Amino acid sequence: MRFPVTDSVLKIASIQIAAAQSGVPQIKAFFDEPTFTVTYVVHDPETRRAAIIDSVLDYDPASGRTSFCSADAVLAYIGDKELTIDWHLETHAHADHMSAAPYLQQRLGGQIAIGEHIVTVQQTFGKLFNAGTEFARDGSDFDRLWQDGDRFRIGNLDVTVLHVPGHTPACIAYVIGDAVFVGDTMFMPDYGTARADFPGGDAGTLFRSARRLLSLPATTRLFMCHDYLPEGRTEYVWETTVEAERKANVHIHDGVTEEDFVAMREARDKTLAMPRLILPSVQVNMRAGHLPPAEDNGVTYLKIPVNAV
Repeated sequence: MRFPVTDSVLKIASIQIAAAQSGVPQIKAFFDEPTFTVTYVVHDPETRRAAIIDSVLDYDPASGRTSFCSADAVLAYIGDKELTIDWHLETHAHADHMSAAPYLQQRLGGQIAIGEHIVTVQQTFGKLFNAGTEFARDGSDFDRLWQDGDRFRIGNLDVTVLHVPGHTPACIAYVIGDAVFVGDTMFMPDYGTARADFPGGDAGTLFRSARRLLSLPATTRLFMCHDYLPEGRTEYVWETTVEAERKANVHIHDGVTEEDFVAMREARDKTLAMPRLILPSVQVNMRAGHLPPAEDNGVTYLKIPVNAV
């Protein structure tokens, strides 16, 4: 399946990938096994300018305590490589972990960015958590909101933003040089695709977003946000290619129709439990990783709505 030539953003991203032979990004992955999340540090080897993608703030739901082991490992790597951080990039408002972007920004500088449709997520979950008037719901907690087709640079590396909704309304992918960071749109070929039953999610939209990514050149490198170690595999992995996904993705390989995918995805999603950290994570991540304001006793609280999800 190919996207029509009228998808000008995809054409730009494809041209960028083809031209990236002299500007391949350096990529370091950090895997957080408790949340099965991969954080990436991506940098330009010539200028040493860099971005952090989908960082993790450690959180223990039993005690309500946060810690910084995962983020500190990222800090140590950046210090060792003498990198300058320009961006803290979020692929979406995660439901499985809290973002460490504010913690890292305070120590490294850089701007926190996400797709412009985060405002839809903020409206939905602002109501669920009964957030007060101090929560603006206009995306202003973030430093930058991306539109589909936006382009920027990390040093000498070209970056193109692709809007790939379906898992959430705000999901985006970052095409950096010849590499694409796909967020939760899809997983490794033996695990398939993301769920589409969160508020604002849609299985048909997810199918079209995944096929949009799979219309990029066959050799394009794809980097996953998660790996859940499916049965039959003993090692976590998070890098694949467009060609491998098109041949072998168990949910959306070439030949799967949108009708078949939607039927499979909707049936499968009905069997899935809510992510363990969805309630604390979303109310933090919709604020760009900032905790809710402290109350008059100086303590910050995370709300757990009862019988509302």
